[in-house]
This record gives sequence, C-alpha cells and structure tokens, in this order.
Amino acid sequence: MTIGWQYLYLFTFFAGALLALGLTPVFKKIAVLTDFMDRPKGEAHKGHGKATPLLGGASMLSAWLIVIVGGMIFIKFFNPAKISPQLAENVMGIKMVSGRLFFICLGAVMGTVLGLLDDKFGMPAKVKFSGQFLVAAVAVILGGIRISVFFSNPIIVCSISIFWFMMLMNAINFFDNMDSLAVGTVTIAMGLFTAVAVVNQQYFIAAIGAVSCGVGVGFWFFNKPPASIFMGDSGSHLLGYFAAMLSSSVTYFSHVDSMTKLPVLVPIFILAVPLFDTLAVVVIRLCKGKPIYVGDHNHISHRFVRMGMTRKRAVQMVHLLALIIGLSVLPILWGSLKVAIVCLIQAVLLLLLVSMLQYAVTIGASESHTLRKD
Repeated sequence: MTIGWQYLYLFTFFAGALLALGLTPVFKKIAVLTDFMDRPKGEAHKGHGKATPLLGGASMLSAWLIVIVGGMIFIKFFNPAKISPQLAENVMGIKMVSGRLFFICLGAVMGTVLGLLDDKFGMPAKVKFSGQFLVAAVAVILGGIRISVFFSNPIIVCSISIFWFMMLMNAINFFDNMDSLAVGTVTIAMGLFTAVAVVNQQYFIAAIGAVSCGVGVGFWFFNKPPASIFMGDSGSHLLGYFAAMLSSSVTYFSHVDSMTKLPVLVPIFILAVPLFDTLAVVVIRLCKGKPIYVGDHNHISHRFVRMGMTRKRAVQMVHLLALIIGLSVLPILWGSLKVAIVCLIQAVLLLLLVSMLQYAVTIGASESHTLRKD
C-alpha cells in the first residue's frame, strides 16, 4: 500500500498535535517544580489572578522538533519508497535542503530560548531586539528564508526579510494578551499557509506547515480559557517565527495560475489581524505618550470586551475575523485583477467596520461616564 502526500501531511499534523497534547502537561509540571511561573504582581494589563505555568513555548518547540527530526531520521535510514513513491521521488530534494533545515530549527530554538530568558529575568528592550535580530539573521542568511518580491539586491532582500521576522515576533508578542488568542490566530494563519503550499505542491514547506499547525492545535487545548499554562514570550517568539518562516517560504505568484501580481499581498492579509492590531496599539500608545513596549488594554480583544463580550467570546470573535479575512483573500491567488481588488477592498473594509464599531462603543462609554459625573 502506497501513501500520497496528502496522508503524509495529515500524519505530520496529527503527530505534532498529539505530541503537543502529551508534552504540555509534562512542561506544566516542570514549570511548577522549577518555579517558572507567571505571577501577576499587580500588573494592570494582566488578566489572570493566580500563578500560572509559563513553559508553553518550550512545549510547542519540543513537539515540533521531535516531528521534524524524526522525519529526517526516517528519510535517512529507511526506504521512503515503501511508504510513498511520491516521497521517494523527492528524497534527494529533501536531503539537499537538510542543511537549511538545521538553521531553520536553530532559529526556532534561539527564538524560544530568547523568550524564556525574557520570561524569567526580563530583558531591556534593546537587548531583546538585538536577540531577535540574531534569530532573524540565522533564519534569513543561513536558513535561506528570504522575501525576494520586487527586489534582487541581496542586501535589500535580507534586510526586508529580517525586518519581517522581527516584526512578526513582536506583533505576536503584543497580540498574546488573552487565553488562546495568539495561538489560535497564528494556527489559523499557519493552516492557510499550509493549504497554499499544498495547492502549489511545495511538499517540504507544506509538511513543515502541517506540523507547525498541529503543534498549535495541540497546545490550544491547554491554553484555551481558562488557560492552565501560558506560552509566554518564548511561545509568542516561536509562533511569530513560524508565521514569518511559512509566510516567507510559500509561493504566492505563479506564472501559470496567477492573473495579477497582487497574490504577493496574500500573506499580509492572512496575518492582517495581529499586524493591524499591533499598528493600532503602537499608534494609540504614541498618541498617549507611552512607550510602545508597555502593555495596556487597547488591543482589539480588549475593545471587544468593552463592547460587552466576555473574554472568551472576544477571543472567538478575533479568531473568526482572522479566518474570514484569510479565506476571503485566497481567490487573489488565481483570480483576475477585478477579483483581487474586490477581495482586498473587502478585507480592508471588514477591519474598518470592526474598528468603527469598537471606537463608537468606546466613545459612547466615555460620554456616558462623563454624563454620570455631571
């Protein structure tokens, strides 16, 4: 019996999910034993009231690495032809990228360790940004993950790619402000990136995307409200790294299928919710004269809560918004210019609609409070 690539994707997805399900309780116990806990300490932007284990990032990384390393060991020591002729045909290509894969994994480890150090000791912003730069440089320069759209100059390409990695690691870090919010949103994005890679027959990228998505799903069961473990900066750095890696590796423009060059915008809209939220929060903090790295309650999820939703319902709304926008822009990959423009305008208007509703509720609540005082 031979197995097609679609079954291998499913296998890697479920392997990642099951390993995350099995390893997360182990890391919860390790966090308690080593006192690696998140204690609110009266910080206004934190919504939990008791100490919570803080090794979710290490759990996700461990599950991800086990599947990746296990897959490479299988390819090296076993005959893939017995499992899948399609896999056997691509073994040489997979072996050729094994060197790059090592550095991709190294970048993931470095990003997670950087987050763990920040979780435990708290890093100055400059030190943290320097660490993120090193992580991104490893992935881009040594791992070969680069955004080459519109540019051919290697310095410009590497600079844009490194900026993309750093921006997403910080964006997901900002976005991780409620139980399961960040892991759910990024997992949705990774699922969409994987689907695009599958359609484009990017076997290697699709397999990595499938296991990354599976790990996110497995961890979600422990991070959903009320969370029994947090992923911390280590997890947000890892998820941001995954998002940057997959979004940069998937091919969006095809000379055969694409009718316009607008498909290059697809990854931005798949990740629109955390990117838009980060931009909005930074603008709000700058307008108020506050440092951009100091947490507050101005994120999209907090604004949903101020509309009268529970925190759980607010998270679900954000996930639905991310899924709707992500799915709505996929027709850009094969549609005409008119289709692409309509899809992009629709996504922008949806974000604008949500923002206007949230702003109206905030202004209404402020005016009501002022009237009560008068």
